[in-house]
Amino acid sequence: MSDRSGKFAGDDPFEIARAWLAEAEETEINDPNAMALATVDQSGLPNVRMVLLKSIGADSFVFYTNYESAKGAEIAASGKAALVLHWKSLRRQIRVRGTVTREDGPEADAYFASRSLKSRLGAWASKQSQPLGSRADLMAEVARVTAAKGPNPPRPAYWGGFRIAPVEIEFWADGAFRLHDRFVWRRETHENAWEITRLSP
Repeated sequence: MSDRSGKFAGDDPFEIARAWLAEAEETEINDPNAMALATVDQSGLPNVRMVLLKSIGADSFVFYTNYESAKGAEIAASGKAALVLHWKSLRRQIRVRGTVTREDGPEADAYFASRSLKSRLGAWASKQSQPLGSRADLMAEVARVTAAKGPNPPRPAYWGGFRIAPVEIEFWADGAFRLHDRFVWRRETHENAWEITRLSP
């Protein structure tokens, strides 16, 4: 694309995404890695919630969660998800759609071990998305887990990462008179080359 320059320039959408995230880390006050994650339930009804992006890899966007949560169950059923990263300070966003696989090996173990002890104990104590009687019940479970697991709890089998491997990535930047700049990278499968198209705002 002759006019795909500046912040849109590059031959690798993951490098562009990492560059945009790095800029956001300098300008966003809170959680520049916050993203809206969309899934669908068994009836096709959409679900969306904010989660934290852990990393942008060579070919995927990675986040971590409880596999038994609503989002975990919905991803397991469909194998697909979408996300949006939006940075108000930069007036930019990235939209991603793709297929999802688990990241539940040594990389997940290492990340879990790097988290604060309270976060690790919380992962053990919370039955995410399940009904909860009271906050007191949750804190009692945290106390029980703390006594049982000690100061170095291992990663629970039901907690780990998801990798979203995109078939579509859209980069959006605010433009004057609401004439925004939009470039979408699409490919049929992960083996295909990207096709880049400028979209009308």
